[in-house]
Amino acid sequence: MQDLAKIYTPYKLLLTSLVCALLVLYPEITWIPYELSNLPQSEHFKYVAFFIFRYSYYVAIVFFLIKLNLFKIKISSFKKRFLYNALICFITFAIYGLISFILYLKVRHFGSLILFQFFIICILATSIGYIYQLYQEQRTKEKEIELLKIENLQSRYDALTNQINPHFFFNSLNGLTSLIRKKDDKITLTYVNKLSDVFRYILQSDKKGLVTFGEELEFVDAFRYMMEVRFANKLEYRIDVDGEALFYKIPVLSIMPLLDNIVVHNMIDSDHKMHVSIYINDKKELVVSNTIYPKLIKSDTNGTGLKNLENRFSLLMNKKIRTENNGSMFYVYLPLK
Repeated sequence: MQDLAKIYTPYKLLLTSLVCALLVLYPEITWIPYELSNLPQSEHFKYVAFFIFRYSYYVAIVFFLIKLNLFKIKISSFKKRFLYNALICFITFAIYGLISFILYLKVRHFGSLILFQFFIICILATSIGYIYQLYQEQRTKEKEIELLKIENLQSRYDALTNQINPHFFFNSLNGLTSLIRKKDDKITLTYVNKLSDVFRYILQSDKKGLVTFGEELEFVDAFRYMMEVRFANKLEYRIDVDGEALFYKIPVLSIMPLLDNIVVHNMIDSDHKMHVSIYINDKKELVVSNTIYPKLIKSDTNGTGLKNLENRFSLLMNKKIRTENNGSMFYVYLPLK
C-alpha cells in the first residue's frame, strides 16, 4: 500500500476523478446547446449552475469511491465489491435526488438518466478497485515466488560450498602429516600458518557470495604454498595478473577446486613436473591452465568439483565457465564480473 500511496497522490486521484466524471457526463454535455435553446433566457444560468453542481457532485463521489476501492476495500470477488459500491451509489443517488428536488422542484433533473450515470460511476469504481486488487495479489505471489527462489538458490549455494570443505580438509591433513614425519619444524610451522589462513577463508566463505579477485588471490597464495611444500619442486605456479583485474568480482572459492583437481587427476613427480598458470585473457576471463599428465589409474572421483563450480557461477553470476583440452594442456575459463 505504501507504493500505491506514492503513485496515487491526492492530486492524481483528484485528476482521475475529474476525468471519470467528465466521461460520465460527456454525452449530456453535447446536449447542452439543445437544452438551452428550449429554455427561457432567465433559466439558462440556473441550468448551467445546476450542471456544474452535478459535475462537482460526481467528481466528489468518484474521488471517494476510487479512494475507498484502492485503499480500504480488500474484497477479491467482483460481485461483492460491486454490491458494496452499488449500496454507496444508491445512497448518494438518493441524496442527489433530495438536493435536486429541494433546489429545482423539477423531475427532469432526477430521472433514469441520472440513475444510469450513477450506475456507470459504480462500474468504473468497482473495475478500478478490482483490477488493482488482482494486480496486488499477482505482485504478492510474484514476491513470494521470488523469495522462494532466493531461499532455494541460497540453500543450493550453501550445499555446493559445503561440499568443498571436507575434500580439502583431508588432503591438508595428509600434507601436514608428511611434514611432521620429516621433522622440519620451520616449514611445518609456516605450513600450519598458511593452513590456518586457508581454513579461515573457507569458514568465512559461507557469508560471502562474490569476492574481489584480489581476495581470492590472497587465498590462492596460501594454498599454493601448501601445494608447493607437498610436492617439493615438482609443482610450479605462475600468476600473471595486473592491478586492475584485482577489483573484478568472482564467486568465493572459485580457484581452489581447479587447483585441487590438477593434483587429483594428474601425475606429479620428477618426470612429470606440473606447471600451472593463472592469468587474465583478452576476453576478461580468468584462465587457469595446467599441463596434462593423466594418472594411469583414474582417480575415484565423479567430477563434482568442476560441476559445483559451474553451478555456483550459474547461481551467482548467471554465466557459464568454459573448459578446453588440447591433449597437452587443460584450460578453464572463468568469467569475471
